[in-house]
Amino acid sequence: MRPVPNGLADIPADQATVRRSNLSLVLRHLREHGPQSRSAVAAATGLNKTTVTSLVGELRARGLIRENGPQHAGAVGRPGLALTLDGTRVGALGLEINVDYIAAFATDLGGRVLIDRRVGFDAMGCDPERSLDELARVAREALAELGLLGIHVAGITVAVPGLIDGANGVVHVAPNLGWYGVPVAERLSWDVAPTIPVTVVNDANLAALAEFTSGVAAGTTDLVYLTGEVGVGGGIIAGGRLLGGADGFAGEVGHVMVDSAGERCGCGRTGCWETKVGLAALVRMVTPDHAYGVPDGIVRDPEERLAEIERRQAEGDPQVAAALAEVGRWLGLGSATLVRLFNPRVIVVGGYFARLAEHLLPRAQAELTRLGVTGTVAHCTFVASDLGFGAASRGAAGVVVDRVLADPTAIEILPPQMSTISGA
Repeated sequence: MRPVPNGLADIPADQATVRRSNLSLVLRHLREHGPQSRSAVAAATGLNKTTVTSLVGELRARGLIRENGPQHAGAVGRPGLALTLDGTRVGALGLEINVDYIAAFATDLGGRVLIDRRVGFDAMGCDPERSLDELARVAREALAELGLLGIHVAGITVAVPGLIDGANGVVHVAPNLGWYGVPVAERLSWDVAPTIPVTVVNDANLAALAEFTSGVAAGTTDLVYLTGEVGVGGGIIAGGRLLGGADGFAGEVGHVMVDSAGERCGCGRTGCWETKVGLAALVRMVTPDHAYGVPDGIVRDPEERLAEIERRQAEGDPQVAAALAEVGRWLGLGSATLVRLFNPRVIVVGGYFARLAEHLLPRAQAELTRLGVTGTVAHCTFVASDLGFGAASRGAAGVVVDRVLADPTAIEILPPQMSTISGA
């Protein structure tokens, strides 16, 4: 008889909670510290050896760990088999939809990158239904690829530049996409993966998590991440935790008003920060004939737009130089407010900010120094992300991985023959 999916059906609720916690403890320990014997895991976690043996059996049955052996280093007596994180059959899929592209990033539990791609798509010029159709198509293709690799997808997280009702997977408002009350999670679940959990999270928050765990400022407990897209979002890590706010809407820095006499923003207000530093603002200043929202029948990936700007900058185009200086100045001006509010050690800039960092950040840092509070500014610097435009989709996959690590029972127990093979 095949075991029940979570293996905890006959255990009282309080004991089931303790067991889930202990399974997570062992799995996280192996992920963070690498291969270890049962005895070493027991000593490090404070669990007794009998409990560890039982937990290891279940984690093996779920295909999350395997045994390599034997382990000799520092051992006295008969060497034990080394337990190591497996997860090669468990995957996480992160998706992102933005103004001019859709990205997909997939990884297995051990961190092996399985899919990393971005496709051009004019979401700004399409209605929500058409955009969701394309998002679903990209998701289906990714799931098909993962299926051919024998990967069980534990979850899908979608990054969207807007205000999200995380509990229901509904996008309240995404001004630059023209989305209002769009049920993304429900639509993807219905069209793509009825059996796979789908969550929706703000893109900047996901990118901030990716930076915190694996970016240029990894481990920095107080940082601000700026997206550097058509819109400008912010993800805030404070004390090592993502700052969400009462409704999960913290970080909407792009819609802070900085110029009451400025341009009208996609949100309907005037003079928002992203009208000064968003990629749309730079493109409008440099290539007005190819500005966002100007219909010309060509779908341009942000990399293509940036390539043209870089070419003209290298040729000494004064219009480009002036535009970059202006964006750099406003980037520093707005960031000075963020430094006063959140006192970060680092402001990580992503997207096009990172691509053009050598032209934008010196001016931004100078403006930050001029306007900031002396003590806080002295310890805060701009840093260019090395995750490119894929930070949000990478962070989205990371959320799924963290969910599995927190609750390994989310992964079904394999049939006996499969679990035996995976533990061989």
